[in-house]
Amino acid sequence: MYLTSGAEATVKVEDGMVIKERVPKNYRLKELDERIRKERTKAEARLLSEARRAGVPTPIIYDIDNSTIKMQYLDGTALKFVIDENLSEQVGILVAELHMAGIIHGDLTTSNLILFNDRIYMIDFGLSFFDSSTEARGVDVHVLFQTFESTHRDHDKLIEAFCRGYRQEFKQADEVLERVKEIEKRGRYA
Repeated sequence: MYLTSGAEATVKVEDGMVIKERVPKNYRLKELDERIRKERTKAEARLLSEARRAGVPTPIIYDIDNSTIKMQYLDGTALKFVIDENLSEQVGILVAELHMAGIIHGDLTTSNLILFNDRIYMIDFGLSFFDSSTEARGVDVHVLFQTFESTHRDHDKLIEAFCRGYRQEFKQADEVLERVKEIEKRGRYA
């Protein structure tokens, strides 16, 4: 059963596992394409594991093979369908833990947060990277706030709740949240 198919990868459930496979790009030389897909797959698996070590619930990785990751299937609900202030505050704590570990998710949306067995899991680290800069952290949080604003009615309350959780856990939270405001202003005048 296919869960999704995007520009970079297909994701399906097989034998109770999620299988994420990076698709070949015919416009690249075959050897280069294979190397890029393999490197990106290894990087994603490494970032998933690092996030888990930092205390952020992520799917368990069972196997990595060239351009394929086999991992735990989380039969939960995307946060976009159930988010409330309490869950948003928990997301703030998780993002703080991720950022303290020097990891930027790169695609923080309520579709990439799964509620499973009363825990929030982060998924899809395909755009993730290591960076401890205020700018990268600010962009990460800005993407989430944009998601709140575009898809959730009580977005102001969700943002406030996120900030509570983020500040509770992360000493540099105010610096990052100030940067988010700067990033929003840049977008308005671009």
